[in-house]
Order: sequence, then structure tokens, then C-alpha cells
Amino acid sequence: MPYKIPHPAILSISLFFLVGGFAHFFAADFFIRAMPEYLEYHWELVVVSGCFELLGSIGLLLSRTRLWAGYGLMALCVAVFPANINMALYADQYVTFPAWALYLRLPLQFLMVGFIWWAIKPERLDVK
Repeated sequence: MPYKIPHPAILSISLFFLVGGFAHFFAADFFIRAMPEYLEYHWELVVVSGCFELLGSIGLLLSRTRLWAGYGLMALCVAVFPANINMALYADQYVTFPAWALYLRLPLQFLMVGFIWWAIKPERLDVK
């Protein structure tokens, strides 16, 4: 069976997480600083989340793994939410971004989960 190019929504989500996944390695210090103090193993968590972003990005492109990759990326969005809250609460430490953008990012995280849910709908409905 020839490879079918995924829907543009799948491609855009995949690209988003591909860039984000690589950023975890090329800008690890930024992601480490975003981690809440109450979590341990900051570097390890950044590496693991970056790997999952890359795996999810690739998994979305393949029809056989798209559904599970989508579920995994939705779970990852929830898992990294504490870091996003931490960034918003300590916005003065992230002068690159205006505080309003860090707060706007919080509901956008849930919109991303909804976007992924919508994008993988054909696979969800096709499960036998």
C-alpha cells in the first residue's frame, strides 16, 4: 500500500512537536529553568519529554501509529503543564516573553490537546 500524505492538521502538529522536541536538546537550559522546584531530575525530565515529542511527531506521520502517538502527545501536553504554570508564575525570569503570553499559553495547551484529538478522529473512529 503506497504511503498517503497525512492531513495538514497532522502535518502541522507533527512539525510543532518535532521543533519542540529538538528544542529540548538544543535549548535544554531554558526547559530546565522552566521546571518547578518541587520536581526532581530536571535534566532527565527535559530529555525524556523531548524524546517523547520527537517520537510522537514521527508517530503521527505513520497511519499505523497515529492514534497512539496522538494519545501520547495529548498526555505529554498534560504532563508538561506544571512547567508552563511555573513559567507564568515567575514570568519575570523569562524576559524574552511578555507575561501575558506566558499566561495565554496555559489555555492554549488545552486547545492543543483538543486539536490533536480532532486531528486523530479518523483513526479513533476506524478502530476495530
